[in-house]
Amino acid sequence: MYIYNRAVWLCITVTVLFAASVSATVIGSEKEDKYVRKDAVSRNNSGDGLSRAGNEKCMSCHARKEIKSLAGKVVFIDPVKFTATTHSIVGCTSCHDQVSPGHPADGSAPSIAKCGDCHDPVREEYSKSLHGSKARCNDCHNPHEVKLPVFMSGDEINSKCAKCHDTRKTIRSHSKWLTQADLHIDSLLCITCHTGSKDYVITMSIESRLPGSGDAFKSATFEELAKLINGEDIRKVIDQNGDNLVSLQELRDFNHHLRGRNMRLWGMMTPEVVTHSYQILENRWDCSFCHASGPKAMQKSFIAFPEKEGGYTRLAVEKGAILDILYGTPDFYMLGTTRSSALNIFGALIVAAGLSFPVSHGFFRFLSRNKRKENDHEA
Repeated sequence: MYIYNRAVWLCITVTVLFAASVSATVIGSEKEDKYVRKDAVSRNNSGDGLSRAGNEKCMSCHARKEIKSLAGKVVFIDPVKFTATTHSIVGCTSCHDQVSPGHPADGSAPSIAKCGDCHDPVREEYSKSLHGSKARCNDCHNPHEVKLPVFMSGDEINSKCAKCHDTRKTIRSHSKWLTQADLHIDSLLCITCHTGSKDYVITMSIESRLPGSGDAFKSATFEELAKLINGEDIRKVIDQNGDNLVSLQELRDFNHHLRGRNMRLWGMMTPEVVTHSYQILENRWDCSFCHASGPKAMQKSFIAFPEKEGGYTRLAVEKGAILDILYGTPDFYMLGTTRSSALNIFGALIVAAGLSFPVSHGFFRFLSRNKRKENDHEA
């Protein structure tokens, strides 16, 4: 999809393919928990807080940046990033369940669980994908920093793909069939096109730019947003009444007050449920996949806010509010989002009514052709 942030650009390109959505923001859904074996969760999370206590004991050493194994390998674990992971809940010993009493002095290495021990549904799905034989889980996911996609930005997710897929080469290869491939790849999640999902949503993020930097927007940081509200909950930058639902009026107020401060709302169309079925999907070659589904996808939307300790939280947006491109989301627009079945039918009826007169007129002239000939002879 193509997203245009200037009205003049939109007018010029309204007959062209749509612009891509997305910049840095979050994706996915909490529904991804279905990929974790329930017996693994209940087994590791059924204690009396021992997992958390075990974490503290491990982090007393591993939180030091200078720590290395006897073999010289860096074994530092960022405590802030680890605390934000789902793995911190089940505890270090869930994956490293055999640690010798003399560790680390005795040089013995703790056991390391396989990802499939808990995430077998993901392992099975991923093994059948195009990536299954080319990359391991750890090539994309650091188990000590892993987060659900809903708590990640689009840049974070695409950066994982860029480890193997050079962005410049990807743009060149996609340019052979995709108009303005650089715009798509710069502002659209790879997994939006290369994984399947039943439904898609639009997730907005707040972006900022330095004065004089042109169109070089980047995701606004927690610190930037905190300054705007004097240390209050940063979600109040938009959700002013604190009801955890962003209304159309709150979107309008945000744009009215903060667009002049080099900020904007930007969005992306993302899978509502993320899968690991990396593939080339035939319907993604058809522009109408995103264009025609725009209105349906944009009825359900969120705004993502960065957290101080890393990750993101999402707030739901009033249904259909971001379709208000004049005042609600003036910088974000996906061509095709204004498509409406009711308007299509109404327009078709207007065309049909317009055609009915000349068609009827011609038809009756055809039926009365003999009568008119007789009248001509009599005349």
